[in-house]
Amino acid sequence: MELFEVTVLGSGSATPSLIRNPSAQLLNASGHFFLIDCGEGTQIQLRRNSIKLQRIECILITHLHGDHYFGLMGLLQTMHLLGRQAKVTLICPAELKEIIDLQNKHSQTGLSFPLEYVFTDPKKAQLVYEDKHLEIHSFPLSHRINCTGFLFKEKIGLRRIIKEKLQQHKISVAEINNLRLGLDVVDENGKNILNSELTEPPPAPRSFAYCSDTIYDERIVEYIKGVNLVYHESTFLASEIDRAKKTFHTTAAQAATIAKMSGIGQLLIGHFSARYGNTEDFLEEAKPVFENTLLAEEGKTYKII
Repeated sequence: MELFEVTVLGSGSATPSLIRNPSAQLLNASGHFFLIDCGEGTQIQLRRNSIKLQRIECILITHLHGDHYFGLMGLLQTMHLLGRQAKVTLICPAELKEIIDLQNKHSQTGLSFPLEYVFTDPKKAQLVYEDKHLEIHSFPLSHRINCTGFLFKEKIGLRRIIKEKLQQHKISVAEINNLRLGLDVVDENGKNILNSELTEPPPAPRSFAYCSDTIYDERIVEYIKGVNLVYHESTFLASEIDRAKKTFHTTAAQAATIAKMSGIGQLLIGHFSARYGNTEDFLEEAKPVFENTLLAEEGKTYKII
């Protein structure tokens, strides 16, 4: 089975601390790398985790609070200094282009690689990326400024050929390709063979959702229903629920409630406020509501199954 996994690079909120970095995650989808948010120091975290910067094909920014994008210009400049030629796709709020253009203008920098923009719509869900293996959809979140989440969905793959059974028949290359597509075939003797006799269904497609900064909002459920792994911000504990409302953030228990309502496989919580040293309390609060909850630990890779 192809790789489909996410590595946490930053799990903190607002300001960097000695124990947590600002938001950033890296999704590896069949060897294609997608950076989700890029808080301050993200490129250091990439190096610390032995991830080659130049392998990143696409960068997604949820919103324009600094702890989610202040590391972007440094990362782009480093790619440039290393002589990158390959295009980088930047999926982001439209206003980010103005910020990047201004910084490049006043530093008199012309990037050595093309930067292709895809602008998100904070008011509705939309397809923002597609290749032969993967779709990415953005969807609106409810934060103090415009903010979007992202849903990564594998496409259904080709059927798997059972080699031992295939060897019992003489079938042309063209017909073997038809088998992968799910079609019945005819062997070289003119015999009709059902597809189900020679193939198995492809692995079930997997999915990952990234719910960045948001107040508790049950409208999220429709976008993440049944997803295998969901990252949902969990800035505060329930004792700070009033502050969570005021700052348009979520508590651990609220994130777990969203997970329970959505019927997801696993919940990954992060974006912890710097006021908390021990994150185990977040787990203790979330698990009674949604048992299959994990803490976002920096440097840890979570396989999506």
